[in-house]
Amino acid sequence: MDRFTLLVAAGVADGVVFALFALSLVLIWRSTRIVNFAAAAMAVVACYLALGVSTASGSYWAGLLAAVVAGAGFGWAVERGVMRWAGDPLSGVILAIGTVMVLQSLTGILAGPRYRPTPTPFNDRPLHLGGVPLLSPYDVFVIVVAVALMAGLRTLFSRTSLGLQLRASAFAPETSRLLGVRVTWMRTIGWVLAGAVGALAAWLAVPGQLGLNPHAADSLFVSAFAVAVVGGLDSPEGAVIGGLVVGVVISLVTGYLGAAVAPLGVLALLAVVLLIRPSGLFAGTEARRV
Repeated sequence: MDRFTLLVAAGVADGVVFALFALSLVLIWRSTRIVNFAAAAMAVVACYLALGVSTASGSYWAGLLAAVVAGAGFGWAVERGVMRWAGDPLSGVILAIGTVMVLQSLTGILAGPRYRPTPTPFNDRPLHLGGVPLLSPYDVFVIVVAVALMAGLRTLFSRTSLGLQLRASAFAPETSRLLGVRVTWMRTIGWVLAGAVGALAAWLAVPGQLGLNPHAADSLFVSAFAVAVVGGLDSPEGAVIGGLVVGVVISLVTGYLGAAVAPLGVLALLAVVLLIRPSGLFAGTEARRV
């Protein structure tokens, strides 16, 4: 029972990071109808810059802030310099894959393939409640940061004028232009937000791995993509719930059957969801899409 509790707690900690990264994919999809396959490479480059800042300053918090700022900057640069030339979703996917190849190649050349340890502000030894091991202080920190950011994004989209313009630009761009909304700027803001969120998620996830390397966020992207599909690419709430589900599934499968079987568990979950509800468990209704 103790093992099960520990695995579920670890799955929840991983799940909120998956949900956070999935939110960056949802933000891009809602604004451009493009799956940003470059999200992992963009986040890793931002993390390398953040690691440099953290090492130079000796502060984890300076590195965290640098990751968010660098991620936002890469989101702006990729949208302005690459994705703006995409004429349709297919060409957008091709451009995103090309961006992945360029960024990962440059990162490998400049930083090398070795793993670089990243700092943490807290230790990773699990806390105990009644003798049962639960989350470590760092896991609690990750959950608090992720939940706070998710709540902030929900407030942005549901209670602010900017959020309303972002949603309108995504669902009805032509009508939004007629009403005076600068749709092009809204798409850029969407990419900036997505880049910042993705970089923050990667920076939070890397300490739980072997270290930072050019492919450090690849597995995170795969899990987050599964989360976005399970929850629905149009649904931020689905990304949150899907992240927790996928995180717990991966943790339980890894703990009881081995790490090699975990990808099969995610694929099985994806297959079941796609068979039952291809648009995602929490996707909007057909009337809303029309």
